[in-house]
Formats: sequence, structure tokens, C-alpha cells
Amino acid sequence: QSTGKFGAILASIPLPIFSALYCVLFAYSAAAGLCFLQYCNLNTRRSKFILGISLFLGLSIPQYFREFETFYGFGPAHTRSLAFNVIVNVIFSSPATVAAILAYLLDCTHLYWEPHVRRDRGWLWLEKFKSYRHDGRSEEFYALPYGMSRYFPSL
Repeated sequence: QSTGKFGAILASIPLPIFSALYCVLFAYSAAAGLCFLQYCNLNTRRSKFILGISLFLGLSIPQYFREFETFYGFGPAHTRSLAFNVIVNVIFSSPATVAAILAYLLDCTHLYWEPHVRRDRGWLWLEKFKSYRHDGRSEEFYALPYGMSRYFPSL
């Protein structure tokens, strides 16, 4: 019953306001994702290749899926399993998802055990924040106000 009321509230938002919110929130989330690149070494050919190919294919593959579906009436994945077809076609129709999957796979497949690659990937910076309990400042920084951390612990 409350889901219907929530849906009614969303449906009552005028379309120009909804689209403006979508544009602003999409830009903000994309910028938040790109800010992690500041910890990577972007001067190496490996990092440039991973970033470039994932952005390019992140735009190209979903466009291919859209054009295929427009021309044939169904997506490129068309097996006997309708659920599998829908899952694959939805995943590969999203530019952000395709770019993230490609970047992750390319980043994980190239000499990740070598120290200079770990440094270029930004993992040395990230390892400092991997453990929540080892830094005393974490509890202070992430604590909820008014002593609510006792009832809702962080980790």
C-alpha cells in the first residue's frame, strides 16, 4: 500500500523537473566515479588504454544493441531462455555498465601481482582504507550522531 503512495508521489513530479534532476544526479554520479581516477597513474600506456577502450566500447556496444533491437525487434542475445535474453540485453544496453565491466576486466588481467602495476592502479592508496578497525579515527568519523552508533553499528 505504501509503495503505491510512493509511486503516486513520483508520478506527480512534472516531467521537466524530473529530467533536470536526472541530468544533475547523473552528472554528479559520473563525476564521483571519475574522481577515483586521481589515484591512478594516468601517464602509463596501460592506464590510458584501459580508460580509452572502456569508454569507447562503453558507448559502442550499447549502440549496437539498440540498433540491433530496432532493426530485428529483439536483442542480439536470443536463446531459448527468455530470462537470460532479457538479462544480457539489459546489461549490454547500459553504457555505464559496459564501460565498468570492461575497465574492471582489463584492469584485473594485466600483471596485477607486480608492485609497479599495483602502484599505477591506485591500490596502494586504497589499501590504507581497506580495514575499518585499524584506524581510531574511523569510528569518530563514521559515527552516527546522538549516540545512535550503539544501536546501528557501522561494521
